[in-house]
Amino acid sequence: MSEIKVIIRTADQTRKAEVSLDVNNTGADIIQASVDNWSLPTDTDYTLVSTTSGKTIPPNSTLMANEIKEHDTLEVQPVLVAG
Repeated sequence: MSEIKVIIRTADQTRKAEVSLDVNNTGADIIQASVDNWSLPTDTDYTLVSTTSGKTIPPNSTLMANEIKEHDTLEVQPVLVAG
């Protein structure tokens, strides 16, 4: 079990935290923890994006599989639905 320190922030950058995460955590795990910890709206869908690489981390994919490294920044972004 290996841990890395990453920065997680919201898209508007009003919330930001440096956390230690297991490399086997999935995108969905991190999004759910962020929604819970920061009391983000639960009626919104979110994506997780590595601002370091510019790539979206799929919900069922791990940090290790997406080559997330120590001190990378991950951004929780709301999915905007055009109506």
